[in-house]
Amino acid sequence: MAPTRAASHAGSWYTDDADELDACLSEWLEDVEGQSLPKPLSVCDRSPPLEALPLPVSASRAIIGPHAGYSYSGPAAAYAYRTIDTSSITTVFVLGPSHHVYLDGCAVSACEQYETPLGNLAIDRKITEDLKTTGKFSVMSQTEDEDEHSIEMHLPYIYKVFKGRQIKIVPILVGAINSSKENEYGKLLAPYLNDPSNFFVVSSDFCHWGLRFRYTHYKPSGSSLATQLSNRSPSILETKPIHQSIRELDKSGILAITHPWTQDSEAKTAEQARLAFTQYLSSTKNTVCGRHPIGVLLAALAELERSGKKSECRFTRYEQSSECVSPQDSSVSYASAFVRFRE
Repeated sequence: MAPTRAASHAGSWYTDDADELDACLSEWLEDVEGQSLPKPLSVCDRSPPLEALPLPVSASRAIIGPHAGYSYSGPAAAYAYRTIDTSSITTVFVLGPSHHVYLDGCAVSACEQYETPLGNLAIDRKITEDLKTTGKFSVMSQTEDEDEHSIEMHLPYIYKVFKGRQIKIVPILVGAINSSKENEYGKLLAPYLNDPSNFFVVSSDFCHWGLRFRYTHYKPSGSSLATQLSNRSPSILETKPIHQSIRELDKSGILAITHPWTQDSEAKTAEQARLAFTQYLSSTKNTVCGRHPIGVLLAALAELERSGKKSECRFTRYEQSSECVSPQDSSVSYASAFVRFRE
């Protein structure tokens, strides 16, 4: 019998006490007001909401959400999970980036189920085996599976939101693949995304800023050119706080991914969003750790778009773990989004 993946980060990245965990998730989900999710253009700005949006979102089929410790990103993730319409979902695909093992491709789990403090989630072995038969998916070892946090950090939320429903999950670890391979995997997964009984969770944090991340991108006010800060460049900071520069950097990435619903024939498409995000990463080198899972999602949406299935990707929340004011500071950005199809 295939093994059970232990909840290896419970007790450190989040509480391993089931009652306490359930209470935290409930509080964060309840804090998301159903009429306060903003338009994409305002999600990175300190401005009031511009448009009411009923929750859950009808025809929602995917989310993007963060995977840091719950004390940092748990509240932000709720803005993704509150959008999920669970009524017709039986299988949840979870795409997470690989932080510990190099992969030039994607990998699936050998396990039968994943443990969470709230209860176990069964893996859809049929779909997992079907993916393996394509020859494009390797299999994680138990150690590789349990070392990785990007998938695990979404499991308690999945268990909570789908509580009472007999869902199964399909964990997919996404490696350091190029744009061409993102497109290839997107096409492979597009038929699953097209199935209304399936839902996709894409795991990603956004900018990791600071000397410890070896990324100190900064764009002064009034300049079109960015620089990398060091301990010897404090004077330049008089033009703009670092955290504001990070916010603007992440906003550009968020707007690259965003594609709205509209009847306008000139409106941005999923394929244009995919290309824009690829170009954005190339030009900024922003440390979006889930850039490849996001790329796979956008490629799948673009593939479905070619057959006439229109989608919208809209961001609902943006936060930073701290506000950086000097090169010695560091922060990680968290963003939440949903994808829906035109009904």
